[in-house]
Amino acid sequence: MKRLTLSNLQVADLCRELALLMHAGIGLGDGLHLMAQEEKQEAMQTLLTEMAEQMDAGAFLSDTMRQAGCFPSYVTGLISVGETSGRLEDSLNALAQYYEERDRMDRQVRSTLTYPAILLVLMLAVIVVLLSKVLPVFNEIYGSLGGKLTGIAGGLLAVGQVLDRGMPILCGVLGLAVLFGIVLALCKGLRSRIMGFWHRHWGDKGVSRLLNNARFAQALYMGFSSGLPMEEAVDMAGILLKEIPPAADRCKQCRELLDAGEELSAALGQTGLMDAAASRLLLLGMRSGTGDSVMQDIAQRMSDQAKQRLEQVIARIEPALVLLTSVMVGVILLAVMLPLMNIMTAIG
Repeated sequence: MKRLTLSNLQVADLCRELALLMHAGIGLGDGLHLMAQEEKQEAMQTLLTEMAEQMDAGAFLSDTMRQAGCFPSYVTGLISVGETSGRLEDSLNALAQYYEERDRMDRQVRSTLTYPAILLVLMLAVIVVLLSKVLPVFNEIYGSLGGKLTGIAGGLLAVGQVLDRGMPILCGVLGLAVLFGIVLALCKGLRSRIMGFWHRHWGDKGVSRLLNNARFAQALYMGFSSGLPMEEAVDMAGILLKEIPPAADRCKQCRELLDAGEELSAALGQTGLMDAAASRLLLLGMRSGTGDSVMQDIAQRMSDQAKQRLEQVIARIEPALVLLTSVMVGVILLAVMLPLMNIMTAIG
C-alpha cells in the first residue's frame, strides 16, 4: 500500500465520515468504497480503495490503518479499543473532534506568527536602507559644510558602509532564506525533522507545556469515552507526546504513580500534567461517577487556557518589535540631525 503523510484535517475528515457512515448503518467496507469514489486526490483514492478491499476481506479497520502506515499510532490504537469494546463510532467521533481541534490550533499559531515575522523583516529592511543609503547622503552634506559624522552617527555610517558593500551577500542570504522557506513548506520530511529538533529541546517549556498538557487531557478524555481502563487511557494519551521527551517522561511518571496506588487526580497533579484546581475537580468527578464529563470540561478548559496564553504572548511580540525598531530608527535620525542642527546654528 502506498504510504502517505496525512494532515490533521485529513485524519479528522476520514474519522468523521466513517463515524457518519456507521451511524447511517453502512458497513465500513462499503463506506470506504463510497469515499474512494468521491475522492479527487489520486493517492488518497488509492489508499481508500485498498483499505476497502482489505475490509471486504474481513480485516479490522485498525489493522488496515496500521498496514497503511500513514495514520498516527494513537489513531490506530484508539480505533482498536473501540472495536474491542463495541464503541467504534464513539472512538471515531472523538478522534475527529481531537484532530479538528489540532488543525485549528496549528492554523491559529501560523496565522498569529506570520504578521510579527513580516513586520520584523520590514523593520529590518527600513533600518538597513537608513544605514546604507540615507546616512551617506547626510555625510556628503556634512562634508560640504566642512564637517563629518562622528560619535554614534560615525559608527552608524561605518556600519552602513559595510552593509552597502555587502549588499550582494545580503541579497544572496535573503534569497537563500526565501528558498529555504519554500522548501520547508513543500517538504514535510524536513519540516518534521526541524519540529522534532524543536520538540526535543524547547517543546515542553512555557506555552508549549500548556499545549502539551491540553493535548494530554483531551486524549485522556477520549480514552475514557472509548471505554479504556484508567491506566490504559494514560498510556494511550502518552503516545501523543512521545516525540517530546520531557512531556513523555511526565506521562511515564504518572503511570508509575498509578501503579504505586495513587489516584489518577493525585498522579496528574504531582507530575504537573494538571494544575491543582483541575486535579481536585477530577477527583470530585470520579468519586461522583461523572469522571467522563468532568474530564471533557477540564480538557476544554485547559485547551482554552493554552490558546489564551499563546494569544497573550503573540500580542506582546508585536508592540515589542514596533517599539524596538522605532527606537533604533529614532536613534539613527537623532544621531544625524542633532549635529546638523548645531552646524546650521553656527553658520546662522
